[in-house]
Amino acid sequence: MFGFRFVKFQPSDYVLKVKNGKVIREGVGLAFTYYAPTTSVVVVPVSSIDVPFMFEEITNDYQTVTVQGQLTYRIVDYRKTTQILNYTYNLRKNTYLSDDPGKLAQRVINIAKVLTKRQLEQLPLRDAIQSSERLARSITQEIAKNEEIGKLGIELMGLSILAIVPNKETLRALEAQAREEILRNADNALYERRNASIEQERRVKENELNTEIAVETKKRQIRETQLDAERSVKQKQNEMKQEQLSFDTELEEKKQGLVELAVANKKAEADAKAYELLAVMNALQDVSPAVLQTLTNVGMNPDKLIAIAFQDLALNAGKIGQLNITPDLLQGLLNGSTAQSGRGGGAR
Repeated sequence: MFGFRFVKFQPSDYVLKVKNGKVIREGVGLAFTYYAPTTSVVVVPVSSIDVPFMFEEITNDYQTVTVQGQLTYRIVDYRKTTQILNYTYNLRKNTYLSDDPGKLAQRVINIAKVLTKRQLEQLPLRDAIQSSERLARSITQEIAKNEEIGKLGIELMGLSILAIVPNKETLRALEAQAREEILRNADNALYERRNASIEQERRVKENELNTEIAVETKKRQIRETQLDAERSVKQKQNEMKQEQLSFDTELEEKKQGLVELAVANKKAEADAKAYELLAVMNALQDVSPAVLQTLTNVGMNPDKLIAIAFQDLALNAGKIGQLNITPDLLQGLLNGSTAQSGRGGGAR
């Protein structure tokens, strides 16, 4: 009525009430009465604004890539923003009078696009595709230092690059190349496993051969030790035999000395007896044989004397006419012979 109206804003709106070109009231979520012919209302969003973007750029190796992402910003200096852009609000239609609020988002996207282009121009395609996180971090740092952002009175809260995608033909080529590389890596892995298996088998064989060599070496050492022991035993036995032989030789030499001494003694005894006999023979050389016979028979046993008598009779048998031997004489001779035999056996 009469041009006066009441308006109420949400807490997400920063409101400037302007009358006759001067801000007479400002704040968040205001509610007030205004006179429409003379009052203008500027409404700036307080909450953050998410802006998706997608644009094409050229890499260092002249390949086209599509960059997809999203940035988030918010207005921190409302006076600066409203001085550059028109945020006047049409209260009757509940809309802005101009399209400047939409231009702010495009300006921020343009700044991000320029910085992204500058970064991608320095990277080849492969590095560019894999540089999303690094690129987003670098662009965020550069936007924070950008003078135009400061003049617009806004603050970048975050920037994320969702994908950097080449065109379909290039993507197929990269996929084919990557597929071939994966297959080649798989083949190499297979070959490496086979080589590793062969190498392991070779090591096992070498270990077995080394074990056999060690066993044979140990057997040879044991055999050598046994041979050394046997050699030592043989040497001891030979030494013992040598000692026994030396002992036997020495003993035989001593026996030979004893025999030679006994022979010498026998010879000396024989020489003595020969000398004695020679002396006796020389003494008896002129004695009659009958006397010698008589001297020999002195002290002889009666039976031997009778035997000598019979011997003489036998020698002179041609001169004897008749010989009578009584039984008593024979019996006496036999008894004497038996007794003599008994004494002789007892002597043995």
